[in-house]
Amino acid sequence: MRVKTSRLSLLALLTLICVTASPSAGTGFMVFAHPSPVRPTSNNTDHLARSVTIYRDTFGVPHVYGPTDASVVFGFVYAQAEDNFWQIEDNYIRSLGRATEVHGAKVLPETLLNRALEIPKLSMAEYQSASPRTRAICDAVANGLNYYLARNPQVKPRLLTHFEPWYLLALSRYAIYQLFVANQAGFRIEEMRGAVGEVAQVGQPEATDLEQPIGSNTWAISGVKSANGHAMLFINPHQPFFGPGQWYEGHLESKEGWSMSGATLLGFPFPVIGHNQNLGWSHTVNTPDISDLYAEKFEDQSKPLNYVYGNGTRSAVEWTEVIKVKTEKGYEEKSFKLRKTHHGPIVAVREGKPLALKLARLEEGGLVDEWYAMSKARTLVEFKSAVSRLAIPMFNIMYADRRGNIFYLYGGAIPRRSTEFDWSKPVDGSRPETEWQGFHRLETLPQLTNPPSGFLQNCNSTPFSTTSAGNPEKSAFPAYMVPEQDNARARISRRLLSSKEKFSFEDWTQAATDTTVIEADETIPQLVAEWEKLKTTDAARAEKLSDVISVLKAWNHVSTVDSPAMTVFTQTFEQMGRLRANGFKGPPSLPMRALEQVVEGLTKDFGTWRVAWGEVNRLQRAHTGGEEPFSDSRPSLAIPGGPGYLGLVYTFYTRRERGQKGRYGIAGNSFVSVIEFGPKIKANSVLVFGQSADPESPHYFDQAPLYSQRRFKQAWWTFDEVKANSSHFYHPGERWQELRKAA
Repeated sequence: MRVKTSRLSLLALLTLICVTASPSAGTGFMVFAHPSPVRPTSNNTDHLARSVTIYRDTFGVPHVYGPTDASVVFGFVYAQAEDNFWQIEDNYIRSLGRATEVHGAKVLPETLLNRALEIPKLSMAEYQSASPRTRAICDAVANGLNYYLARNPQVKPRLLTHFEPWYLLALSRYAIYQLFVANQAGFRIEEMRGAVGEVAQVGQPEATDLEQPIGSNTWAISGVKSANGHAMLFINPHQPFFGPGQWYEGHLESKEGWSMSGATLLGFPFPVIGHNQNLGWSHTVNTPDISDLYAEKFEDQSKPLNYVYGNGTRSAVEWTEVIKVKTEKGYEEKSFKLRKTHHGPIVAVREGKPLALKLARLEEGGLVDEWYAMSKARTLVEFKSAVSRLAIPMFNIMYADRRGNIFYLYGGAIPRRSTEFDWSKPVDGSRPETEWQGFHRLETLPQLTNPPSGFLQNCNSTPFSTTSAGNPEKSAFPAYMVPEQDNARARISRRLLSSKEKFSFEDWTQAATDTTVIEADETIPQLVAEWEKLKTTDAARAEKLSDVISVLKAWNHVSTVDSPAMTVFTQTFEQMGRLRANGFKGPPSLPMRALEQVVEGLTKDFGTWRVAWGEVNRLQRAHTGGEEPFSDSRPSLAIPGGPGYLGLVYTFYTRRERGQKGRYGIAGNSFVSVIEFGPKIKANSVLVFGQSADPESPHYFDQAPLYSQRRFKQAWWTFDEVKANSSHFYHPGERWQELRKAA
């Protein structure tokens, strides 16, 4: 289902009611609203809605004003629902362990994992014990979504007709523990079938030596590297363009002093990356060891729930989950027995050994609290205090502020462990020595504040090469804490940040979409050397590659949409990885065989190997869920960026569609923001597509041309800026049309 924007009929236009809507008097604007038939709502909710004003700027970004923090959360979530209710509902459906009711048996392992982790149960309990402030935020999210459904009866949810406040806490757990942490725990989700007694058909992962299409870039510079002495921040998450991980931009401002602008996942109450009036931050994914698999020993057949621990036994907990699965004939209910030890739920069985999964801080929660505290911080000291709770169990943090400070943290709720064991593999759950020994405190994690170099960067890379000098010393931290290595995106980042003495804001903006391909520096000389060898062993074969080698040698290693060298190089680099992973022996040499195969493939598809990068590297918007196939016959845009494993800042991962020549974007630079923290905040940003998932909306694809041209829009911040650059404003629940200046 795609939610379509309601349009005013002729009758409605004749019966418009003029309603003044402004967070402060004297705005000079009017909005014309028309009440539509609605489901019943409470007077309290109607009053709350009237207290909130949503300004939509010229790109449809919502700027939400209200008297309290909770009120602007209410308005922000309402605005999200207007733009993409389908994805919000889908995110919550998955968070509640009910995905099979909509998506069928194909998501059964995902649903089983959700139930095994007891995400709904833990989230309900967290809501009951939460602080009044946190409960108010949760209530506001639920009220905003329920009010949206009440005021828009034409919207037909697929499953969730009413939202509960604790759903937000389930979404935060799902987003962290299912989308990120569980995937790093050393088991594959299909193994959940084995954990409940079914046959788990788990094959080996596809052989590849290329970086997976997920990650992020983030940089910060202090006044030392800034032309005007102001700190700057670069925000660049590489989340998927479709499905649960996609970003939504917005700006909230309450009379309680809270002001936050940036991006968040759909269904979240406020931006989780971005800036307030004093400081800003971004996240990149890191992989600290915050999860472990424990091999448990259930040896007493007369007491099947007993497992060995130390010199005795403990008893596991067993419960039954009834899961409703959508089928072609309707719904089928299936019952599954799940078990958990004191380490965690059984998520796999290997060689007869049940494996329990232990996740850091899963039960405690507190993720929303920490992000909220970060957004309320006014100084570096307050910000460090906010993140010191380490309720967010992972993520690098990059920070900058108006006082010129920059700060990097390898964040995570990282357990202290015995170094006697290999924690990259399942450990013996019967040995008490494998128990976690508390958590590392904030001050014991890798971090840097205001380095002499004046810059910090992280691109899902090791914290031990964050800047040019003065990095944290690897030997000061336990081996299990930091598994990351350096990567190509980090190398190009350090090169760019080191090569310029001072950055203006314009320089900073340009660097944020740099398309230099650092991997070409080493790989192309290797290709040329292998070609020279081939000339001595098979001159005729080498001659067929002569022209393409000449083009690669002449290339400046910068990706552009009109570059055939970028096309050949990217596909050859990828093909080399596939051949290497599959044990290619030759002849000819592996690089030459990869190059031959790429030339053959391009010639077959396009009639020539001289194919401009923009002809194959395309951006096309499909349904938000991500299952609609791409098509060469539908409109798309050429993109100059490329895959992160080549070492481009402008990261763009694609998928080949069967029967199509183009390769279409699925992940990469999904939200990009550059911020200068001067006396006045200056910020530019761009989303990969646009604010709305409605194909009929003017904001469905309006940011994509900017994105494709390495350009940004202004991210309006002050109320005067917002007012001057808004196309309309309204209270939640009202119908609106374009604003006009008051006479």
